[in-house]
Amino acid sequence: MKAEASRTRLMRHLALAGYLGLLLYVPLWQLWLAPHPGLSTGFVLAFGLGPLLLPLKGMLKGNPYTYAWANFILMLYLAHGLTLLWTNPEERLLAAMELLLVALMFIGSVFYARWRGKELDLGLKRTQPR
Repeated sequence: MKAEASRTRLMRHLALAGYLGLLLYVPLWQLWLAPHPGLSTGFVLAFGLGPLLLPLKGMLKGNPYTYAWANFILMLYLAHGLTLLWTNPEERLLAAMELLLVALMFIGSVFYARWRGKELDLGLKRTQPR
């Protein structure tokens, strides 16, 4: 039982590292490391950082449901990173860093949500066949 709690905690920390890393990295990248002249600070904060703020409370509280649905938000950052990796040679390293943080959060979130949900008995209940 202790080993299961330890691996669950490890996955939560992995997910939080990716999540908090993205929270810091996205504005750092878009506003200072490689700012785009056509994008205002408000736009970058609203559309670059805004979606990441939606699961903040649940992520910090350790709510497995939040960890599960937050992966849908990650798809925006996955698409952004893959697009820039493919199309913009000057920002490939920056895009790779974003993808690494996305991968950390995704892997950690999937396993944390699954394992913590089992610990709390939150899984979908099977119905009896008719």
